[in-house]
Amino acid sequence: MDPGDPAGDPAAGERRRMGQDPLLLLQALQTLWSTRERQQLREEAWRGFAALDDPLAGLLDMLESCRGQRGEGPSLEAWISHQLQCWLQAQPRPSLAQHSLRLKQLQARAVKVLTESPPSLAAPLASIFQLQDADRSCLLAHVHRLHHEGRFREAATLGATLKLQSELGIEKMSVPLLLQDKVALVERYVAGFPELQRRLLALMDSWCQPGFDIKDVARQYPEVSSLSLEKLSPKVLSRQVLRLQERYGVAPALCPNAAIQQRLAALRHLCHKRFVEKSLSQENWTDHVQAGQMLQASGGRLPLLPECSQPVCKGLVGQSPWLQEQLSQLLVSHSDPVTAAQCAMDLLLPEERLPAAVAVELRRFRLQGRATEADSRLEVKDVKDRYYQLPIPRENVHLLASWEDLTRHEGALLQRHQVVGIDLEWTPVFVAGGRPRPSLLQVAVEGHVFLLDVLALSQPPTGQGAQAFSQLVAQLLSDPSITKLGYGMVGDLQKLGTSCPALAHVEKKILGGMDLLLVHRQMRVANVPAPGVDRARELRGLSLLVQQVLGTALDKTQQLSNWDRRPLCEEQVIYAAADAYCLLEVHQALCREPSRFHLSEDLAGSRRPRHRERPGAQKPPGLQKASAPAPPRQVPVAVAVSEGAAPQVPARAFRVVCDNMLQGLARSLRCLGVDARMLGNGEDHRRAAEVARQEGRIILTSGQPFHKLRAQVGAGRCLSVDCSLKAQQQAKAVLKHFNVRVTHADIFSRCQTQSFEERAQGWGTGHPEKPRLGLSTPSGPQACNCDQYLKVSRDMMKQLMWLSSHQEGPRSSGDEATQSQAVQEPGPVPDAAPEGCTYDRPCRWLQMADLRAETPDMLADGTRLQLAGVPVGVLRTPGLRYFYCCTGCGKVFWDGSHLGRVATHFRDVLESAPSPCEPSPAPSPASSPF
Repeated sequence: MDPGDPAGDPAAGERRRMGQDPLLLLQALQTLWSTRERQQLREEAWRGFAALDDPLAGLLDMLESCRGQRGEGPSLEAWISHQLQCWLQAQPRPSLAQHSLRLKQLQARAVKVLTESPPSLAAPLASIFQLQDADRSCLLAHVHRLHHEGRFREAATLGATLKLQSELGIEKMSVPLLLQDKVALVERYVAGFPELQRRLLALMDSWCQPGFDIKDVARQYPEVSSLSLEKLSPKVLSRQVLRLQERYGVAPALCPNAAIQQRLAALRHLCHKRFVEKSLSQENWTDHVQAGQMLQASGGRLPLLPECSQPVCKGLVGQSPWLQEQLSQLLVSHSDPVTAAQCAMDLLLPEERLPAAVAVELRRFRLQGRATEADSRLEVKDVKDRYYQLPIPRENVHLLASWEDLTRHEGALLQRHQVVGIDLEWTPVFVAGGRPRPSLLQVAVEGHVFLLDVLALSQPPTGQGAQAFSQLVAQLLSDPSITKLGYGMVGDLQKLGTSCPALAHVEKKILGGMDLLLVHRQMRVANVPAPGVDRARELRGLSLLVQQVLGTALDKTQQLSNWDRRPLCEEQVIYAAADAYCLLEVHQALCREPSRFHLSEDLAGSRRPRHRERPGAQKPPGLQKASAPAPPRQVPVAVAVSEGAAPQVPARAFRVVCDNMLQGLARSLRCLGVDARMLGNGEDHRRAAEVARQEGRIILTSGQPFHKLRAQVGAGRCLSVDCSLKAQQQAKAVLKHFNVRVTHADIFSRCQTQSFEERAQGWGTGHPEKPRLGLSTPSGPQACNCDQYLKVSRDMMKQLMWLSSHQEGPRSSGDEATQSQAVQEPGPVPDAAPEGCTYDRPCRWLQMADLRAETPDMLADGTRLQLAGVPVGVLRTPGLRYFYCCTGCGKVFWDGSHLGRVATHFRDVLESAPSPCEPSPAPSPASSPF
């Protein structure tokens, strides 16, 4: 039976009588609302609507009677309005004629109700009473009033619901929202209005103009609270502008300033690669800065500079004086004047844009010419001799650019029961909107390397070369008798699949593959020393693996070169061949001596390449279950670690730094004795990389920052954690991933207390006995994390608490004697622990030398004991004999129930559990996150 049909109901007459008065219906619904019986509430509401003579007027009567009674939380009035909207859509009732007198009267009442109601009523009232056609002057006045009162979000939401955007404008409504980082709401506000979208882009692009200060805009809106100006920096804002430009299909000429900011970001990235990481040669660096094709967007068009009416064809800098000046400053900040002058001469930068010292060197270079180039080439050759050298003759490197070439070498490429190394090269893209396109596929076999020209072979897509290339690659990857080696192989093959449609999802069809990236991760976990340790710290990825296994690093200066250029230069050919061939030599060395690198004997069977799978999805036949740690993108709940592959790491020797999205994980790990440091809420994720390098920590992160952080610290030193898991599940996954050994003695072996700065930030000091553990201030992590305690007997704790509470008042001679005795006598050492004892930390007793004579509640180093956090009732607890004071923050701990709870939570990762009276090294805090 339909909820709105009262026929057949014995109480139908009563309901019909009740329904004639909307207030009686409201009273009945209020009674049911408090019981939270939603199904019964809905049925009663629909029956009541059907019994009302005029449901629309009845709704307004109910809403007007509730005026001034609305509070926080879900509103019954909003629920009734929504239910009436659904009921009207389900009933075949004639609607009121547009512009009729009756409709106008109802609209006038509805508008008045709307002006006095929360935003949740706007959508149903607008639909029920067709408020888009009502008197817009009243609605506009209400929206302007909300805006004037500083209720910007409500004003924008109501304006969009009532379709008032054209009258309200874009700058007035969007600027306060953008200042509060509510870009998503602004996007919804302009949805469906192309002209407003263009004006929004023009506004945001004007904020990207060089020299623009967003604080000038913020000062014009003093009523705006919760400013997020860091999200409006030119670097971040330009990305938003280019994203919206692509989404709205707006011409690039409308956003010239955002394009300039993106080019500046690309210049900074290139300078970092060239002068800081030194992973980019001078020739390739100059090529990237000058290459106009690097600026191509997804539509193949070049952005325009403000000074030009034609596309830029002179690279990242073009004719923009501002970009020329910025590049000059970058050169000076990253190098000496001589190097900066050399770069300026290669890039033809105007001399007037250069600092004086650089301009002097530039004039000297022009007078001397290139006389020093021969010496530079000799120096470069000497440097290259220190890197891994391709061990095969140059004539054994074959470039395959046609289907005839593929046919000629097909037998060597597909020979069964061989081992091949596979790598992929592509031209990097440094600006938003571009996607890297594979240019070269390298396949190394014993004694030979084949360079497959992807650009030449894939054009045209339906040509004979493209078909032959796709068939050969698919056959190579699907042959289980051929062992395929790679480093991050799945990512390479995914890029190949996006470029060649016939090879889409080919990474899921690999049979007999081995990803050395997974092998390297286990080596890094085991802390395998590398020859040349000082230089190894600057290496990462495959170059570091080659250094650790073969003794010489892989030269990566050609990695970011222009791989779309044809013909390839000789340095590119040698680099591409070495990049693939080194995989064969690394594999041979690992197979000869796996124990030297703490790896399993069954190296080939336990290191299959992996890809992301949906839960419950069937595994491809070639991807066997690996015993290695989880893939880097996400840590699952359970991870298997191969026996003997990596030595166990003691919990207290395991050091991590967690980003500010994983604070719960950091607290859980610290509970188990792990040295866990957290980033503060205001710290950039790049700070994690600095901490990891300086303090030898592993980074635990989530989301997008993972790829950037992993590139800064190398394989095995950065792990992405699944944010959808609870903190305890995350902790278990991390411990199993890194094979961390946690014993019962590790629980609470580190102090969890937050610092004084945290307690002062709004949490109050009225309840010091219940601290909120491990939280961070915006300036950084402030958890104590100390693992040193002092043991105090119960009798001495009583004396210290008494002295602390009376030290401000006058003392009698008896008081002084008591104080002297309290300081000098630490209390007798108990002979045996009472039955059920849980804590007996093997730490030293508190001595007189540890306390200041004038302030007995303060340690000699200035740390004040937090005696106020010890409730007096605890001192009378039967069987309680010991207290423990943290030497780092002064927090006092005592025997509690938290140890048992934590041990229960983590029983599947604890190495062993103690007997009921076995001593434990850690106290239980007065408050615990579990």
